[in-house]
Amino acid sequence: MNLCSLLIALPHATTVGVAHVPAGRRRSQGGAGSCLTIGSMERAADTPALIGDLLGAEERYRLLVEISAAANSQLELSSVLGEVAEALAPFIAIDAVSVVTIDGGSLVPHAIHVKGVEHRRGDSFGDVIARWRSLGSGESGPAAPKVLPFAGSGTEHVGRTGRAYVCRDLRQSQSFFEDAKLLGMGVLSYVRIPLRMRERMVGSMVFCRTEPDGFRPRDVEVLEAIAQPIAAAVANARAFEEIARLSGRLQEENQVLRQELDERSMFEEIVGSSKPLRRMLDRIEKVAGTDSTVLITGETGTGKELVARAIHRRSRRAERTLITVNCAALPGTLIGSELFGHERGAFTGALQRRLGRFELADGGSLFLDEVGELPPETQVALLRVLQEGEIERVGGTQTIRVDTRVIAATNRDLAEAVAAGTFRSDLFYRLNVFPLTVPPLRERREDIPILVEYFVSRFAARLGKKFRAIEKGAMDRILAYPWPGNVRELQNVIERAVILSEGETLIVDEPLAAGGGGDGGMTAAVSLPESLRDQERRRIEEALAAAGGRVSGAGGAAVRLGLPATTLDSRIKSLRIDKHRFRPGIS
Repeated sequence: MNLCSLLIALPHATTVGVAHVPAGRRRSQGGAGSCLTIGSMERAADTPALIGDLLGAEERYRLLVEISAAANSQLELSSVLGEVAEALAPFIAIDAVSVVTIDGGSLVPHAIHVKGVEHRRGDSFGDVIARWRSLGSGESGPAAPKVLPFAGSGTEHVGRTGRAYVCRDLRQSQSFFEDAKLLGMGVLSYVRIPLRMRERMVGSMVFCRTEPDGFRPRDVEVLEAIAQPIAAAVANARAFEEIARLSGRLQEENQVLRQELDERSMFEEIVGSSKPLRRMLDRIEKVAGTDSTVLITGETGTGKELVARAIHRRSRRAERTLITVNCAALPGTLIGSELFGHERGAFTGALQRRLGRFELADGGSLFLDEVGELPPETQVALLRVLQEGEIERVGGTQTIRVDTRVIAATNRDLAEAVAAGTFRSDLFYRLNVFPLTVPPLRERREDIPILVEYFVSRFAARLGKKFRAIEKGAMDRILAYPWPGNVRELQNVIERAVILSEGETLIVDEPLAAGGGGDGGMTAAVSLPESLRDQERRRIEEALAAAGGRVSGAGGAAVRLGLPATTLDSRIKSLRIDKHRFRPGIS
C-alpha cells in the first residue's frame, strides 16, 4: 500500500487533513477551551485542532500532497524539516523536529529545525542546537556530539519494532541515552518514528514538544503515515550531500593538480636555476600579464616555443587558445591564407571559406615561429594587424576585427635582415616591443645536470624503465660538450641513451664520449644510428596507422606517442614518412 492509500485508509476519526471551509463557519464543541474555528483554524488555548474528526478523504489526501511537496521541495535536509514543520503546524503543534541517520554502528545527528530559532544556510546540527540553548539560558552550552552510538538508542528501538515510540513526559520516564539530552534542552514529550527506504533502515525522526503529553494518538498515526516521503527526502538529501562532498573533493583535487601542473609546467621544459635562465623567467613574468607583442630570439634548439607557451599561460588570455604557426614550414603562396583565411573561390582549390589563424586565436595568442621567413606581401598584412587589429581574408573585401596577441620568434638577426632589405623595418619595430632572448645552453652549464635528470625521468617513464644511476664519467663528458644544438640536442642524446640502455644504469653512447670540443666530431656523435632511425620510423608509422593518418587531435598519432604535434610533424618530415598513405581509403 502506498502512502496515499495509507492516509486515506486511516480511520476517519483519527486522521488529519486540511479543512477548506469558508472563513466564519464555526462548529462549537461546547465547554470552555473547546471552540474550533474551521477555515482560519483559530483554536482556544492554542491547542491543535482535532482535525481527524472534521476532514474527509479528500482533505486527508490534500495534506499528504502538501507534506510530500514539502519533503521534496528542498535538497538541504534542514530546509526539508522546516517545510514539513510548517505544513503540519496548523494541525499538530511541533516545537522541534530532527533527523538522525545511521552510519555503520553509529548515529549521525543530521539535521534539525527548531521553531523560533533562526536557520542559516550552512548551519550544522550543533549550530542550531547551540542557538536553541542560548534562547533559554543565554549560554550556548556544550556542543552537540557529532556521532552517537546506535546500540541502546531510541533509533535502534524503533528500527527493531517498526513503530513509533512515544514519550509523554521526560521528567517521569527516560528510556534511552538521548532522553537526558532532550530534557536538558527543554523537551518534555516527543514522538520518534523509524525512517525506512526500500526496506532499509536509514535513521529516525523525532518530533518534540516543550510540554508534557504533547501528542495525541491520532497525531502519532499521522506522523507514522508521513514517514515514507520524509525517508525519501532523507535519502535524497544524503545522496545530494554525498555528491556535493565528492564534487568538492574533486574540485580540491583538481585545484591541487592544477597547482602541481602549473608548478611543473608553468615553463614546461624550461628547467634550470642558472642566472641567465632566472633573468629570462623574470622578464617572462613581467611581460606575460600585458598584451604587448613579444619578440623571442635565440639559437635553434633553445626552446623559444616553450617560452611562448609560458607567456601565454601566465597571461589573462590563458583560458583561450594559443595557436602556433611555423612560418618557415609553409610555402609563400599559402602563408597568407593560413594566417588570414580565405573566401570560397579565392584561388584554385578554395572550395569553401576558411578561417585563418588570427581569427582562430581571437581573444587568445598567436605564436609566429620563424617570423623572419615571412614573404614581403605577408609582412605588409601582418603589419596591418599589429597596427589596426584588422585583417582581410584572401579573396575577400570585408574587414574583420581581431583581438589577438602576437608572440613572434626567430633565430635570425632581424636587424641585419632589415639592413639587407629582406625584412620591413616598420614591422621589425612593431614586433620588437618587448625583446626576449633565450640563452644558449653553453651559457647556462650549471643547468645541464638538472636537465639531464629531467629528461631521463621523462623518457624512462614513457618507456617503462627505471634508472638509479648514470654511468661513471658520463656527466663530465656531457658537461664538456659545447652543445651547438642546445637543449634540443641534449634532449635527443638523453632520449637515445634511455632507449639503448638496459638495467638500472644509464649508459651514454660512446660516440658522445669520443667527442670533446670539436663541433664536427660531436655532430657525428649525436646523429642517430640507422637502426635507431628505423626503430623510430616504425613506431611513428604504427601510431599513424592506428590513428588513420591523423597527427594531432584526440586519438591522433601525437597523443598515442606522447609527443607534441609540432614535434611529431618535424620527425615525420625528417624521416620522410608519407602520413597521407595511412588515411582510410588510400593505399
